[in-house]
Amino acid sequence: MTATLTQTNSARTAVALVFGLNGLSLASWFARVPAARDALGLTAGELGVLLLAISAGAVLSLPTAGAVAHRVGAARTVAGAAVVGAGGLALVGLGAGVLQNVPLVAAGLFALGYGSGTCEVAMNVEAAAVERRLGRTIMPRFHAAWSLGTVVGAGLGAAAARVGVPIAVHLLVVAAVMGAGTVAATREFLPAAEPEAAGKGGGVLAAWREPRTVLIGLLVLVMAFTEGTANDWLAVAFVDGHGVSQAAGALSFGVFVAAMTVGRTAGTVALDRWGRVRVLAATMLLASAGAATAVLAGAWLLALAGVALWGLGASLGFPVGMSAAADDERHAPARVSVVAVIGYTAFLAGPPLVGLLGDHVGVLRALLVVPILLLPAIALIPATRKPA
Repeated sequence: MTATLTQTNSARTAVALVFGLNGLSLASWFARVPAARDALGLTAGELGVLLLAISAGAVLSLPTAGAVAHRVGAARTVAGAAVVGAGGLALVGLGAGVLQNVPLVAAGLFALGYGSGTCEVAMNVEAAAVERRLGRTIMPRFHAAWSLGTVVGAGLGAAAARVGVPIAVHLLVVAAVMGAGTVAATREFLPAAEPEAAGKGGGVLAAWREPRTVLIGLLVLVMAFTEGTANDWLAVAFVDGHGVSQAAGALSFGVFVAAMTVGRTAGTVALDRWGRVRVLAATMLLASAGAATAVLAGAWLLALAGVALWGLGASLGFPVGMSAAADDERHAPARVSVVAVIGYTAFLAGPPLVGLLGDHVGVLRALLVVPILLLPAIALIPATRKPA
């Protein structure tokens, strides 16, 4: 079935809402981690082990998410994943805020990670389909909607903690909003592909044997590391390395997130005008220069300017990689799943790698690993070029 322009525009709005709600749910939990730690009486080490549950759920979901989306369609996959994720977030709220039960919280976090990871693949598949129908680049704006969702979730979480809203009440409300809102939004997704078209798509194992798909995955891996390193370590690096206050360290992270959002919103125009290869090469060079400036600049304001360049340069790699993986609609679910599996490795391996380097050279100097990885990764960019 071919979608009309009205259906495509409705699907565009629905996909943006799904991205935003996914970011909202995750940020809501992370904003209440201190409250959960106190309620459960966990040490820092015990909390670290507990937090692995959400990563484990996400990583385990990625290899199968593409196959599920290929078989039942993106809309049903996203709706089902939202129900699983919302149920997990509700369990976290009840386990931490009412029952003080660590195994229950771990189970809830696993379900939240599994639902979020499955949704990540399927919503990117749908976003790529909408992008193809519109005939212009909009994928980065969907990822900007995710970023905005995390900002809203973090803000609401901070406000809830400040006024004393119980963690159970807060997370149950967010779970209901995320679950119901996502399921409702999927009703506006594009019409399902014709059975004969869907049946010709290759499987996940076949996608793993495709050199282009693997190369795109490696590029996304580097860009995810570039983004994730800043998320995890930027504030700490500025406090320890540049000797600024904790508030100034938090400001550096805020500048990075804001620059990422601006880059993802405005970068679509550049991509349509100059193409993926030129724009990615320019932005990756920009990110390299920005990260190096953030580390090596003696003046704090100059380092902050480097952070802004780092955020702008890192903004497009991940969403463009997802678009490139989904260029062929028949193979999109499998290829997006493979790229997501490779890319998300950065979110697991990145924090301990930077931490180990930081033990030897300091956290700030350890951030130089970002430009060291970015520069050779520029050679991977041609893989994102649209096939003839």
